[in-house]
Amino acid sequence: MRLGRTLAAVTVLCALPFYLDAFWLRVGLFSMAAAVGAVGLGLLSGTAGQLSLGHAFFLAVGAYGYVWLAGEPGPGLPTAVAAVLAVLLAGAAGGLFSPVAGRVRGIYLGVATLALVFLGHHVLLTADSVTGGFNGRSVPPLELGGFSFSTDSRLTLLGVPFGAEERLWYLGLALFAVTWFTARGLLRGRPGRALVALRDSETAAAVMGVDVSRYRSAAFVVSSMYAGLAGVMLALSFRRVVPEYFGLVLSVDYLAMIVIGGLGSVAGATAGAVFVTALPLLMTRYADQLPLVAAPGTTDGTVGPTEAARYLYGAAIVLILLFAPDGLHGLVRRLRSRRAAPPPANTASPSLPPTSAARAKEPTP
Repeated sequence: MRLGRTLAAVTVLCALPFYLDAFWLRVGLFSMAAAVGAVGLGLLSGTAGQLSLGHAFFLAVGAYGYVWLAGEPGPGLPTAVAAVLAVLLAGAAGGLFSPVAGRVRGIYLGVATLALVFLGHHVLLTADSVTGGFNGRSVPPLELGGFSFSTDSRLTLLGVPFGAEERLWYLGLALFAVTWFTARGLLRGRPGRALVALRDSETAAAVMGVDVSRYRSAAFVVSSMYAGLAGVMLALSFRRVVPEYFGLVLSVDYLAMIVIGGLGSVAGATAGAVFVTALPLLMTRYADQLPLVAAPGTTDGTVGPTEAARYLYGAAIVLILLFAPDGLHGLVRRLRSRRAAPPPANTASPSLPPTSAARAKEPTP
């Protein structure tokens, strides 16, 4: 049954570009990119128990690393090579910070990673030759084996024109599938068990032979690489990167994703990423049909769609913490276990036969 559900979900996802317009495909692309980054942060914060507020920095490293490596000015490398090197560059940036992550934990690590966001934002604004400054840079389209993920070349399948969104949809699905299976394999293997033991009790993990500092550092590097991949996917989806997007608000959004979805769960991080990413886009599209929400561009003092979306998922965080501390994934798991639980057995004592039906005791001879 699980295999059948998986195949059905894959079939539906692969068929969506033939039926959805560009807006819904963009929502899906942004959600898949956010899910990749949220899975990486879930491994660090949900599984290893390390608080990080610098996730936006590593997304910026991946996005701008790809743009600089593949564009002009820059080395002008093949775009596929540039994408791989951008992910490795984000991992190298995480490796440079990993000694701090290996020795600091909790709120102290959160404050330390917060400095990365402000430092990165300053570099993005001042390094004009690399980042383009305040206006950012356009993103070179990805090319694989002569196939371009852009709107320049015309392509039609089954009578449906395939533009950049349709092509990037399948690329995003492939990258998300790789992220899903690698993260689940990591959690189910020995590294995942070591990280869970480290989160629950450092002393107990050290007694069992877990190298606390090394595993903390490794979790930070792996999380940075996932964030770098998410940055590359976001850059390809947006087609232009600007420094204002990679600020502290983005890091807070990713924390909201893993809290709403469920800490330490790949499926939960994916659900939280879809919720937090799609909600403001949908509210912007349907702002004129929603009560108490102003259309984009109005200045009448009402609440805009982006602010309204933040209020809503802020309220969702409060409700999750109060009634479902393990997130949406834990809530769904409990509902499934209740449905699958067998009905309670009847513990009533069996009825005895009536006294009149009992055989009379024979007299002793």
